[in-house]
Amino acid sequence: MKRMNIWMLSALLALPASAQKITTQHEVVDCGQVVFHKPVTAEFVLKNDGHKPLVINNVLKSCGCTEVDYPKTSIAAGESFVIKAVYDAKQMGTFTKQVCLYTNADEEPFILSMRGRVVGSVVDFAGSYDGMLGVIKSDAQEVEFDDVNRGDRPVQRIHIFNPTDEVLEPVVMHLPSYLHAFVSPSKVAPRHSAEISFVLDSKKLRDLGLNQTSVYLGERPGDKIAPEKEIVVSAVLLPGFENMTPAKKALAPKIEMSATDLNLGSFNGKKKLKGEILITNKGKSELDIRSMQMFTMGLQVKLKKSKIQPGETVKMKVTAVAADLKKSRVRHPRILIITNDPDHAKVVVKIYVQ
Repeated sequence: MKRMNIWMLSALLALPASAQKITTQHEVVDCGQVVFHKPVTAEFVLKNDGHKPLVINNVLKSCGCTEVDYPKTSIAAGESFVIKAVYDAKQMGTFTKQVCLYTNADEEPFILSMRGRVVGSVVDFAGSYDGMLGVIKSDAQEVEFDDVNRGDRPVQRIHIFNPTDEVLEPVVMHLPSYLHAFVSPSKVAPRHSAEISFVLDSKKLRDLGLNQTSVYLGERPGDKIAPEKEIVVSAVLLPGFENMTPAKKALAPKIEMSATDLNLGSFNGKKKLKGEILITNKGKSELDIRSMQMFTMGLQVKLKKSKIQPGETVKMKVTAVAADLKKSRVRHPRILIITNDPDHAKVVVKIYVQ
């Protein structure tokens, strides 16, 4: 019995360091466009997820242009609390301000960030919102990163609009490790717009050619994934030829396509449409078709051989399946071909059907 008590005591002594903690759904609040000389407030909702009262001992700010309001009394276990940071907006341009909370939960500070862009006047998106992501309107349902080289960190953006009578906190869900997404502003008022920035970390892409995934736009943190909220994200990673010498390049393969636009006509009740394209190697060494990928379901491709000798021609047969094409949210059927031709490492074939 004594041994059991000693074990329990050891466990309890070790508990506070891991069990006493602060949680929040937003460590970063994006304020979006902020009008010059109009202070902006970022509200952070946090929770004491520990097993004892939480005390904020000290708060440090990254600069004197930010004021912070925080609870001065202890916060009971399981309770939520709010930190308010106010930025004076007296300097034009982008800003990122940090607030460091020193508490009895950890020796290291809990860091919150607010960011945005101070402007002379707010500029609204001038385009149209032709798509829907759940209840949120959008100007696009696809995001594409073309011609990415290993090491690049390209950014693509889409615009969204809140047509509801509620304040929404859009969040991009189901992100892979190579993709980051930021919504600006973090909270979108009724009948106001926002921008989603997608940042690609190409170093984390595994495969050459097409890397495609689906992410989902929720109305607020904790929302559920649903097909109508899907955003298809495509990234095309190119092979590198930067170390190829002029002599080797002169002996390289050269791909020639009989067409890169293939019109298969109209289904008119047909289940499938078929066509073909000729691929010829006009170079001086073996042409390697490293991969052939489809940007959308509903396309089938057959190639007799993937390694084509100089002067040789092979047929690429293409089949479009009506039922599968109708299910796809990708609007433009295409085929991606990755080769070892340094001048045409990527070839895209556009497929047209009615």
